[in-house]
Amino acid sequence: MALSALDLSRLQFAFTVSFHIIFPALSIGLASFIAVLEGCWLRTGQPHYKDLCMYWSRIFAVGFGMGVVSGVVMAYEFGTNWAGFSKFAGPITGPLLIYEVMTAFFLEAGFLGIMLFGWERVSRRAHFGATLLVAMGTLISTFWILASNSWMQTPQGFRIENGHVVPVDWVKIIFNPSFPYRLAHMTIGAFLVAALVVSATGAWHLLKGRRDPAVRAMFSMALWLLLVLAPVQALVGDQHGLNTREHQPVKLAAIEGLWETEKGGTSLNLFGIPDMDAEQTRYAIKIPHLGSLILTHTWDGEIRGMKEFPKEDRPNSLIVFWSFRTMAGFGVLMILMAFVGLILRLRGGIFEVRLYQKVMVAMGPVGFISLLAGWVTTEAGRQPWVVYGVMRTSQAVSPVTAQQVGICLMLLVLVYGGVFGTGIYYILKLIRRGPPIFNPLDAEHPITVVEQSGRRPLAAVE
Repeated sequence: MALSALDLSRLQFAFTVSFHIIFPALSIGLASFIAVLEGCWLRTGQPHYKDLCMYWSRIFAVGFGMGVVSGVVMAYEFGTNWAGFSKFAGPITGPLLIYEVMTAFFLEAGFLGIMLFGWERVSRRAHFGATLLVAMGTLISTFWILASNSWMQTPQGFRIENGHVVPVDWVKIIFNPSFPYRLAHMTIGAFLVAALVVSATGAWHLLKGRRDPAVRAMFSMALWLLLVLAPVQALVGDQHGLNTREHQPVKLAAIEGLWETEKGGTSLNLFGIPDMDAEQTRYAIKIPHLGSLILTHTWDGEIRGMKEFPKEDRPNSLIVFWSFRTMAGFGVLMILMAFVGLILRLRGGIFEVRLYQKVMVAMGPVGFISLLAGWVTTEAGRQPWVVYGVMRTSQAVSPVTAQQVGICLMLLVLVYGGVFGTGIYYILKLIRRGPPIFNPLDAEHPITVVEQSGRRPLAAVE
Protein backbone atom coordinates (compact mmCIF):
# COMPACT_ATOMS: atom_id res chain seq x y z
CA MET A 1 0.00 0.00 0.00
CA ALA A 2 1.38 3.40 -1.01
CA LEU A 3 1.96 5.80 1.88
CA SER A 4 0.45 9.28 1.66
CA ALA A 5 2.20 12.54 2.48
CA LEU A 6 0.40 12.48 5.83
CA ASP A 7 1.64 8.98 6.65
CA LEU A 8 5.21 9.81 5.64
CA SER A 9 5.16 13.12 7.53
CA ARG A 10 4.05 11.30 10.66
CA LEU A 11 6.74 8.67 10.13
CA GLN A 12 9.40 11.33 9.59
CA PHE A 13 8.46 13.25 12.73
CA ALA A 14 8.30 10.03 14.74
CA PHE A 15 11.79 9.14 13.52
CA THR A 16 13.33 12.52 14.31
CA VAL A 17 11.62 12.97 17.67
CA SER A 18 12.62 9.44 18.75
CA PHE A 19 16.26 10.21 17.98
CA HIS A 20 15.94 13.55 19.75
CA ILE A 21 14.30 12.48 23.00
CA ILE A 22 16.98 10.01 24.04
CA PHE A 23 19.61 12.76 24.32
CA PRO A 24 17.65 15.31 26.40
CA ALA A 25 16.40 12.50 28.64
CA LEU A 26 19.99 11.47 29.36
CA SER A 27 21.07 15.10 29.79
CA ILE A 28 18.27 15.92 32.24
CA GLY A 29 19.18 13.04 34.52
CA LEU A 30 22.95 13.45 34.21
CA ALA A 31 22.87 17.20 34.92
CA SER A 32 21.25 16.66 38.31
CA PHE A 33 23.53 13.68 39.02
CA ILE A 34 26.61 15.79 38.25
CA ALA A 35 25.33 18.53 40.59
CA VAL A 36 24.92 15.95 43.37
CA LEU A 37 28.43 14.62 42.76
CA GLU A 38 29.94 18.08 42.94
CA GLY A 39 28.00 18.81 46.10
CA CYS A 40 29.35 15.59 47.64
CA TRP A 41 32.88 16.62 46.69
CA LEU A 42 32.50 20.06 48.25
CA ARG A 43 31.03 18.58 51.42
CA THR A 44 33.41 15.66 51.90
CA GLY A 45 36.54 16.63 49.96
CA GLN A 46 36.78 13.07 48.60
CA PRO A 47 38.59 13.27 45.22
CA HIS A 48 36.66 10.45 43.57
CA TYR A 49 33.50 12.58 43.62
CA LYS A 50 35.27 15.30 41.62
CA ASP A 51 36.67 12.72 39.21
CA LEU A 52 33.19 11.28 38.70
CA CYS A 53 31.80 14.76 38.20
CA MET A 54 34.34 15.55 35.48
CA TYR A 55 33.89 12.14 33.87
CA TRP A 56 30.09 12.35 33.58
CA SER A 57 30.34 16.00 32.49
CA ARG A 58 32.06 14.82 29.31
CA ILE A 59 29.29 12.37 28.54
CA PHE A 60 26.72 15.05 29.38
CA ALA A 61 28.40 17.46 26.95
CA VAL A 62 28.15 15.00 24.06
CA GLY A 63 24.51 14.22 24.85
CA PHE A 64 23.67 17.90 25.22
CA GLY A 65 25.20 18.71 21.84
CA MET A 66 23.35 15.88 20.13
CA GLY A 67 20.09 17.01 21.74
CA VAL A 68 20.49 20.58 20.51
CA VAL A 69 21.25 19.51 16.94
CA SER A 70 18.33 17.08 16.74
CA GLY A 71 15.97 19.63 18.32
CA VAL A 72 16.70 22.20 15.63
CA VAL A 73 15.58 19.73 12.94
CA MET A 74 12.25 19.23 14.69
CA ALA A 75 11.66 22.98 14.86
CA TYR A 76 12.03 23.23 11.07
CA GLU A 77 9.66 20.31 10.55
CA PHE A 78 6.81 22.34 12.03
CA GLY A 79 7.06 24.53 8.94
CA THR A 80 8.05 22.03 6.27
CA ASN A 81 5.70 19.19 7.23
CA TRP A 82 3.09 20.67 9.59
CA ALA A 83 2.30 24.12 8.27
CA GLY A 84 -1.41 23.65 8.95
CA PHE A 85 -0.69 23.00 12.61
CA SER A 86 1.73 25.94 12.85
CA LYS A 87 -0.81 28.30 11.33
CA PHE A 88 -3.63 27.07 13.55
CA ALA A 89 -1.86 26.57 16.90
CA GLY A 90 1.17 28.85 16.49
CA PRO A 91 -0.21 31.61 18.75
CA ILE A 92 0.05 29.15 21.66
CA THR A 93 2.82 26.68 20.81
CA GLY A 94 5.11 29.40 19.44
CA PRO A 95 5.31 31.45 22.66
CA LEU A 96 5.69 28.31 24.78
CA LEU A 97 8.70 27.20 22.73
CA ILE A 98 10.14 30.73 22.88
CA TYR A 99 9.80 30.68 26.67
CA GLU A 100 11.76 27.42 26.67
CA VAL A 101 14.58 28.98 24.64
CA MET A 102 14.69 32.21 26.64
CA THR A 103 14.51 30.70 30.12
CA ALA A 104 16.10 27.27 29.73
CA PHE A 105 18.37 27.00 26.70
CA PHE A 106 20.05 30.35 27.31
CA LEU A 107 20.59 29.36 30.95
CA GLU A 108 22.12 26.01 29.99
CA ALA A 109 24.26 27.42 27.19
CA GLY A 110 25.41 30.38 29.27
CA PHE A 111 26.78 28.32 32.15
CA LEU A 112 27.74 25.10 30.36
CA GLY A 113 31.18 26.48 29.50
CA ILE A 114 31.89 27.29 33.14
CA MET A 115 30.68 23.85 34.18
CA LEU A 116 32.93 22.06 31.67
CA PHE A 117 36.04 24.27 31.58
CA GLY A 118 35.92 26.44 34.67
CA TRP A 119 37.41 24.10 37.25
CA GLU A 120 40.67 26.04 37.48
CA ARG A 121 39.28 29.42 36.41
CA VAL A 122 36.56 30.20 38.95
CA SER A 123 36.06 29.53 42.64
CA ARG A 124 34.54 26.28 43.87
CA ARG A 125 31.30 28.01 44.83
CA ALA A 126 31.02 29.75 41.46
CA HIS A 127 31.61 26.50 39.64
CA PHE A 128 29.04 24.66 41.76
CA GLY A 129 26.58 27.48 41.09
CA ALA A 130 27.13 27.09 37.33
CA THR A 131 26.54 23.33 37.60
CA LEU A 132 23.32 23.91 39.53
CA LEU A 133 22.11 26.42 36.94
CA VAL A 134 22.78 24.00 34.09
CA ALA A 135 20.81 21.31 35.93
CA MET A 136 18.04 23.81 36.61
CA GLY A 137 17.99 24.76 32.94
CA THR A 138 17.36 21.18 31.86
CA LEU A 139 14.38 20.97 34.25
CA ILE A 140 12.98 24.32 33.08
CA SER A 141 13.27 23.11 29.49
CA THR A 142 11.27 20.01 30.45
CA PHE A 143 8.62 22.25 31.99
CA TRP A 144 7.97 24.29 28.84
CA ILE A 145 8.17 21.41 26.37
CA LEU A 146 5.71 19.36 28.44
CA ALA A 147 3.43 22.38 28.81
CA SER A 148 3.24 22.71 25.03
CA ASN A 149 2.76 19.00 24.39
CA SER A 150 0.26 18.59 27.23
CA TRP A 151 -1.82 21.44 25.86
CA MET A 152 -2.06 19.47 22.61
CA GLN A 153 -3.33 16.51 24.66
CA THR A 154 -5.80 18.39 26.89
CA PRO A 155 -6.28 21.86 25.37
CA GLN A 156 -7.94 24.66 27.31
CA GLY A 157 -7.69 28.43 27.86
CA PHE A 158 -8.25 29.48 24.20
CA ARG A 159 -10.83 30.40 21.61
CA ILE A 160 -10.79 29.99 17.84
CA GLU A 161 -10.90 33.05 15.60
CA ASN A 162 -10.37 33.20 11.83
CA GLY A 163 -9.03 29.68 11.60
CA HIS A 164 -6.47 29.79 14.41
CA VAL A 165 -6.44 29.63 18.19
CA VAL A 166 -6.25 32.75 20.30
CA PRO A 167 -4.86 32.54 23.86
CA VAL A 168 -7.38 33.59 26.48
CA ASP A 169 -5.87 32.37 29.77
CA TRP A 170 -2.17 31.47 29.84
CA VAL A 171 -2.43 29.93 33.29
CA LYS A 172 -5.01 27.46 32.00
CA ILE A 173 -2.99 26.87 28.84
CA ILE A 174 0.20 26.03 30.73
CA PHE A 175 -1.38 24.22 33.66
CA ASN A 176 -3.81 22.19 31.57
CA PRO A 177 -5.39 19.06 33.11
CA SER A 178 -2.74 16.54 32.00
CA PHE A 179 0.33 18.76 32.50
CA PRO A 180 1.24 18.01 36.15
CA TYR A 181 1.07 14.25 35.63
CA ARG A 182 2.95 14.26 32.35
CA LEU A 183 5.64 16.61 33.67
CA ALA A 184 6.26 14.40 36.70
CA HIS A 185 6.16 11.23 34.59
CA MET A 186 8.69 12.57 32.06
CA THR A 187 11.05 14.08 34.63
CA ILE A 188 11.18 10.89 36.69
CA GLY A 189 11.59 8.92 33.47
CA ALA A 190 14.65 11.01 32.56
CA PHE A 191 16.18 10.41 35.99
CA LEU A 192 15.56 6.68 35.58
CA VAL A 193 17.24 6.74 32.16
CA ALA A 194 20.34 8.31 33.70
CA ALA A 195 20.25 5.98 36.73
CA LEU A 196 20.21 2.90 34.51
CA VAL A 197 23.04 4.21 32.30
CA VAL A 198 25.16 5.06 35.36
CA SER A 199 24.42 1.73 37.06
CA ALA A 200 25.20 -0.17 33.85
CA THR A 201 28.51 1.69 33.58
CA GLY A 202 29.39 0.90 37.17
CA ALA A 203 28.40 -2.76 36.73
CA TRP A 204 30.51 -3.01 33.57
CA HIS A 205 33.64 -1.82 35.34
CA LEU A 206 32.92 -3.98 38.41
CA LEU A 207 32.82 -6.97 36.07
CA LYS A 208 36.16 -5.85 34.64
CA GLY A 209 37.67 -6.08 38.12
CA ARG A 210 37.64 -2.47 39.27
CA ARG A 211 36.78 -1.86 42.93
CA ASP A 212 38.01 1.71 43.35
CA PRO A 213 35.84 4.29 45.16
CA ALA A 214 34.65 6.01 41.96
CA VAL A 215 33.15 2.86 40.44
CA ARG A 216 31.63 1.73 43.73
CA ALA A 217 30.17 5.18 44.40
CA MET A 218 28.43 5.63 41.05
CA PHE A 219 27.05 2.09 41.06
CA SER A 220 25.71 2.49 44.60
CA MET A 221 24.24 5.97 44.03
CA ALA A 222 22.49 4.92 40.82
CA LEU A 223 20.88 1.92 42.54
CA TRP A 224 19.66 4.09 45.42
CA LEU A 225 18.03 6.44 42.91
CA LEU A 226 16.46 3.51 41.07
CA LEU A 227 15.10 2.12 44.35
CA VAL A 228 13.43 5.42 45.23
CA LEU A 229 12.15 6.58 41.84
CA ALA A 230 11.00 3.36 40.14
CA PRO A 231 8.13 2.78 42.64
CA VAL A 232 7.30 6.51 42.61
CA GLN A 233 7.07 6.38 38.81
CA ALA A 234 4.51 3.59 39.10
CA LEU A 235 2.38 5.74 41.42
CA VAL A 236 2.66 8.76 39.13
CA GLY A 237 1.74 6.56 36.16
CA ASP A 238 -1.34 5.37 38.02
CA GLN A 239 -2.51 8.95 38.57
CA HIS A 240 -1.72 9.76 34.95
CA GLY A 241 -3.96 6.85 33.92
CA LEU A 242 -6.85 8.19 36.00
CA ASN A 243 -6.39 11.58 34.33
CA THR A 244 -6.38 9.95 30.88
CA ARG A 245 -9.61 8.10 31.71
CA GLU A 246 -11.26 11.43 32.49
CA HIS A 247 -9.97 13.52 29.58
CA GLN A 248 -9.05 11.00 26.84
CA PRO A 249 -11.27 7.96 27.42
CA VAL A 250 -10.87 6.53 23.92
CA LYS A 251 -7.08 6.53 24.33
CA LEU A 252 -7.44 4.52 27.54
CA ALA A 253 -9.80 2.07 25.86
CA ALA A 254 -7.29 1.60 23.03
CA ILE A 255 -4.44 1.06 25.50
CA GLU A 256 -6.45 -1.66 27.23
CA GLY A 257 -7.76 -3.23 24.01
CA LEU A 258 -11.27 -2.74 25.38
CA TRP A 259 -14.08 -2.72 22.82
CA GLU A 260 -17.22 -3.26 24.86
CA THR A 261 -18.26 -1.35 27.97
CA GLU A 262 -18.45 -4.04 30.64
CA LYS A 263 -21.15 -3.55 33.24
CA GLY A 264 -20.47 -4.54 36.83
CA GLY A 265 -16.69 -4.56 36.52
CA THR A 266 -14.08 -4.31 33.77
CA SER A 267 -11.61 -7.09 33.01
CA LEU A 268 -7.97 -6.37 32.29
CA ASN A 269 -6.50 -7.69 29.06
CA LEU A 270 -3.02 -8.79 30.06
CA PHE A 271 -2.14 -9.86 26.54
CA GLY A 272 -3.89 -10.01 23.20
CA ILE A 273 -3.87 -8.77 19.62
CA PRO A 274 -6.32 -5.90 19.01
CA ASP A 275 -7.96 -6.13 15.58
CA MET A 276 -9.20 -2.73 14.41
CA ASP A 277 -11.23 -4.16 11.51
CA ALA A 278 -12.95 -6.92 13.48
CA GLU A 279 -13.34 -4.64 16.52
CA GLN A 280 -12.10 -7.24 18.98
CA THR A 281 -8.96 -8.21 20.84
CA ARG A 282 -7.97 -11.67 19.66
CA TYR A 283 -6.39 -14.26 21.97
CA ALA A 284 -7.05 -12.02 24.95
CA ILE A 285 -5.93 -13.21 28.40
CA LYS A 286 -8.35 -11.53 30.79
CA ILE A 287 -8.39 -11.05 34.56
CA PRO A 288 -11.92 -10.17 35.76
CA HIS A 289 -12.38 -6.88 37.64
CA LEU A 290 -8.66 -6.07 37.57
CA GLY A 291 -9.25 -3.36 34.97
CA SER A 292 -11.72 -1.66 37.31
CA LEU A 293 -9.34 -1.92 40.26
CA ILE A 294 -6.42 -0.40 38.36
CA LEU A 295 -8.26 2.17 36.25
CA THR A 296 -10.97 3.32 38.67
CA HIS A 297 -9.71 2.03 42.04
CA THR A 298 -13.07 0.34 42.57
CA TRP A 299 -14.26 -3.27 42.19
CA ASP A 300 -17.03 -2.56 39.67
CA GLY A 301 -15.83 0.65 38.00
CA GLU A 302 -16.95 1.12 34.41
CA ILE A 303 -14.56 1.84 31.52
CA ARG A 304 -16.02 2.95 28.22
CA GLY A 305 -15.19 0.64 25.31
CA MET A 306 -13.99 1.84 21.91
CA LYS A 307 -17.28 0.94 20.25
CA GLU A 308 -18.84 3.88 22.05
CA PHE A 309 -16.71 6.24 19.97
CA PRO A 310 -16.88 6.84 16.18
CA LYS A 311 -14.44 4.76 14.14
CA GLU A 312 -12.78 7.87 12.76
CA ASP A 313 -11.96 9.02 16.31
CA ARG A 314 -10.25 5.83 17.47
CA PRO A 315 -6.45 5.50 17.75
CA ASN A 316 -4.72 2.36 16.55
CA SER A 317 -5.21 0.01 19.47
CA LEU A 318 -2.63 -2.53 18.27
CA ILE A 319 0.17 0.05 18.53
CA VAL A 320 -0.69 1.59 21.90
CA PHE A 321 -1.73 -1.74 23.45
CA TRP A 322 1.78 -3.14 23.04
CA SER A 323 3.75 0.08 23.47
CA PHE A 324 2.09 0.60 26.84
CA ARG A 325 2.83 -2.97 27.93
CA THR A 326 6.44 -2.55 26.86
CA MET A 327 6.73 0.56 29.01
CA ALA A 328 4.90 -0.95 31.98
CA GLY A 329 6.71 -4.29 31.74
CA PHE A 330 10.11 -2.65 31.83
CA GLY A 331 8.92 -0.44 34.68
CA VAL A 332 8.08 -3.53 36.73
CA LEU A 333 11.51 -4.94 35.86
CA MET A 334 13.16 -1.75 37.14
CA ILE A 335 11.34 -2.04 40.47
CA LEU A 336 12.26 -5.72 40.75
CA MET A 337 15.96 -5.11 40.09
CA ALA A 338 16.03 -2.17 42.47
CA PHE A 339 14.72 -4.32 45.32
CA VAL A 340 17.06 -7.18 44.42
CA GLY A 341 19.87 -4.64 44.69
CA LEU A 342 18.59 -3.58 48.12
CA ILE A 343 18.62 -7.18 49.33
CA LEU A 344 22.17 -7.67 48.04
CA ARG A 345 23.21 -4.39 49.65
CA LEU A 346 21.85 -5.47 53.03
CA ARG A 347 23.75 -8.76 52.68
CA GLY A 348 26.96 -7.00 51.71
CA GLY A 349 27.19 -8.48 48.22
CA ILE A 350 26.17 -5.65 45.93
CA PHE A 351 29.72 -5.24 44.59
CA GLU A 352 30.46 -8.95 44.40
CA VAL A 353 27.50 -10.77 42.80
CA ARG A 354 28.49 -10.97 39.14
CA LEU A 355 25.13 -12.26 37.92
CA TYR A 356 23.38 -9.17 39.26
CA GLN A 357 26.02 -6.94 37.69
CA LYS A 358 25.57 -8.65 34.32
CA VAL A 359 21.82 -8.07 34.52
CA MET A 360 22.38 -4.40 35.37
CA VAL A 361 24.65 -4.01 32.34
CA ALA A 362 21.84 -5.44 30.21
CA MET A 363 19.43 -3.01 31.91
CA GLY A 364 21.40 -0.02 30.57
CA PRO A 365 19.20 0.56 27.47
CA VAL A 366 15.94 -0.33 29.25
CA GLY A 367 15.28 3.25 30.34
CA PHE A 368 15.51 4.50 26.74
CA ILE A 369 13.24 1.72 25.46
CA SER A 370 10.66 2.37 28.16
CA LEU A 371 10.80 6.12 27.52
CA LEU A 372 10.27 5.69 23.77
CA ALA A 373 7.44 3.22 24.35
CA GLY A 374 5.76 5.72 26.66
CA TRP A 375 5.97 8.48 24.08
CA VAL A 376 4.59 6.16 21.39
CA THR A 377 1.68 5.40 23.70
CA THR A 378 0.82 9.01 24.43
CA GLU A 379 1.32 10.34 20.88
CA ALA A 380 -0.19 7.46 18.89
CA GLY A 381 -3.01 7.33 21.43
CA ARG A 382 -3.86 10.96 20.71
CA GLN A 383 -4.57 10.20 17.04
CA PRO A 384 -6.38 11.10 14.89
CA TRP A 385 -6.03 14.49 16.63
CA VAL A 386 -2.99 16.76 16.63
CA VAL A 387 -4.79 19.03 19.11
CA TYR A 388 -7.10 16.64 20.91
CA GLY A 389 -10.74 17.16 19.97
CA VAL A 390 -9.94 20.42 18.16
CA MET A 391 -7.76 19.80 15.09
CA ARG A 392 -7.22 16.54 13.22
CA THR A 393 -3.76 15.46 12.14
CA SER A 394 -4.93 15.32 8.53
CA GLN A 395 -5.67 19.06 8.74
CA ALA A 396 -2.22 19.85 10.11
CA VAL A 397 -0.02 18.48 7.31
CA SER A 398 1.69 20.83 4.84
CA PRO A 399 0.73 20.86 1.14
CA VAL A 400 3.60 18.58 0.13
CA THR A 401 3.74 15.43 -1.97
CA ALA A 402 4.50 11.95 -0.73
CA GLN A 403 7.56 11.87 -2.98
CA GLN A 404 9.00 15.03 -1.39
CA VAL A 405 8.52 13.73 2.14
CA GLY A 406 9.81 10.28 1.23
CA ILE A 407 13.06 11.66 -0.21
CA CYS A 408 13.51 13.91 2.83
CA LEU A 409 12.92 10.97 5.15
CA MET A 410 15.53 8.83 3.38
CA LEU A 411 18.08 11.64 3.60
CA LEU A 412 17.34 12.11 7.30
CA VAL A 413 17.86 8.41 7.94
CA LEU A 414 21.27 8.58 6.27
CA VAL A 415 22.35 11.80 7.99
CA TYR A 416 21.04 10.77 11.41
CA GLY A 417 22.69 7.38 11.09
CA GLY A 418 26.03 9.09 10.46
CA VAL A 419 25.88 12.05 12.82
CA PHE A 420 24.07 10.57 15.79
CA GLY A 421 25.55 7.14 15.27
CA THR A 422 28.93 8.82 15.74
CA GLY A 423 27.70 10.65 18.84
CA ILE A 424 26.42 7.45 20.39
CA TYR A 425 29.71 5.75 19.52
CA TYR A 426 31.63 8.48 21.38
CA ILE A 427 29.40 8.12 24.42
CA LEU A 428 29.89 4.36 24.48
CA LYS A 429 33.65 4.79 24.15
CA LEU A 430 33.67 7.18 27.10
CA ILE A 431 31.55 4.77 29.12
CA ARG A 432 33.88 1.90 28.27
CA ARG A 433 36.91 3.92 29.30
CA GLY A 434 35.36 4.60 32.69
CA PRO A 435 36.10 7.20 35.36
CA PRO A 436 39.71 8.01 36.23
CA ILE A 437 41.60 5.71 38.59
CA PHE A 438 42.69 7.61 41.66
CA ASN A 439 46.34 7.23 42.60
CA PRO A 440 46.48 7.05 46.43
CA LEU A 441 50.26 7.68 46.39
CA ASP A 442 49.79 11.09 44.81
CA ALA A 443 46.71 12.78 46.24
CA GLU A 444 47.37 16.06 44.44
CA HIS A 445 47.76 14.48 41.00
CA PRO A 446 45.42 11.54 40.54
CA ILE A 447 45.43 9.70 37.23
CA THR A 448 42.59 11.40 35.39
CA VAL A 449 41.05 11.48 31.93
CA VAL A 450 41.94 15.17 31.74
CA GLU A 451 45.67 14.46 31.99
CA GLN A 452 45.44 11.71 29.41
CA SER A 453 43.48 13.52 26.76
CA GLY A 454 43.11 17.26 27.32
CA ARG A 455 40.12 19.29 28.48
CA ARG A 456 37.78 19.08 25.50
CA PRO A 457 34.80 16.71 26.00
CA LEU A 458 35.41 14.68 22.84
CA ALA A 459 39.18 14.59 23.26
CA ALA A 460 38.94 11.65 25.65
CA VAL A 461 38.26 9.37 22.68
CA GLU A 462 40.82 8.27 20.17
